[in-house]
Amino acid sequence: MHIDPHAARQIAVLGLDVDGVLTDNGLWIGESAGHHVELKRFDIQDGLGLVLLRSTSIDVVWMSARSSRATELRAKELGILEVHQLRGQHKHEAMGDLLASRHLDWSQLAFVGDDLADLGVLRLAGVSIAVQNAVDAVRAEADHVTEAPGGSGAVREVIDALLVARGEWDTILATYRGVDEA
Repeated sequence: MHIDPHAARQIAVLGLDVDGVLTDNGLWIGESAGHHVELKRFDIQDGLGLVLLRSTSIDVVWMSARSSRATELRAKELGILEVHQLRGQHKHEAMGDLLASRHLDWSQLAFVGDDLADLGVLRLAGVSIAVQNAVDAVRAEADHVTEAPGGSGAVREVIDALLVARGEWDTILATYRGVDEA
């Protein structure tokens, strides 16, 4: 994926849907000792990509149309401070409020989605991205489509592309190689 460097440098917030983007859309639901249990599979390379963003000026926001304790646990583990678990189909309103509260406009948002609830945000985002296995309507709306499916490295692909386009990738890579880029 290639993101325009000018557009990438404008991005202040990376918004991510959760189910189908950070996960493979699967849920394991059951009971254990009389308690409801829900498990989700998150990709570890996506997680490292989210950690890499901490060294940049890009904030990360997770926005899901479904509430889940598993989502809260993974966000906490990764240090994601903005997690919005909404009811209904109004992600675009919640994202608009979030951007306004930060004095940002839609051009400063990159958003990754996979299903119909994401269409409103994707239509307005400065950089709109669908995961490879997104529904057709979302793929048609997006500026970019990842090669990887949701839950299998798509978020990492987006993060790497943003960092490359912003000219920040080599500095991050050098820290992992043990080379000081002074």
